[in-house]
Amino acid sequence: MTLKLLIVLVNTDPRNPEELGAPFYHAAVAAAMDYEVDVVCAATAGKLMKRGVAADLLIKQGQSKTVYDWICDAHRNGAKFWACPANLDLFDMTVADLIPECSGLMGAAAMIDRVMSADTRVLSY
Repeated sequence: MTLKLLIVLVNTDPRNPEELGAPFYHAAVAAAMDYEVDVVCAATAGKLMKRGVAADLLIKQGQSKTVYDWICDAHRNGAKFWACPANLDLFDMTVADLIPECSGLMGAAAMIDRVMSADTRVLSY
């Protein structure tokens, strides 16, 4: 049985980019360790799935690596990213607005189903 990690970004706010390093770093590391990793971006964190948003954010001023670069690192290691369907309406987005690393939409029922799975561990930010 492969263990799965579900990372839920719900309280992480793109207006505070220093909060964004840990979840994406943890996703990259867990995926590199061959865990199945899903990252759900909901609430205000859902903005990170919109093209251009994460690319304009630096976790630490003076560094060249953007939040989008951190997302790409995790994605290259195998992490899958999901946008919350409610965010599309909330932030006037369409599926076409999502970054290419976003695998699609994961609603509340699918997320709760994964949370309740015996082979899934959950980290929330």
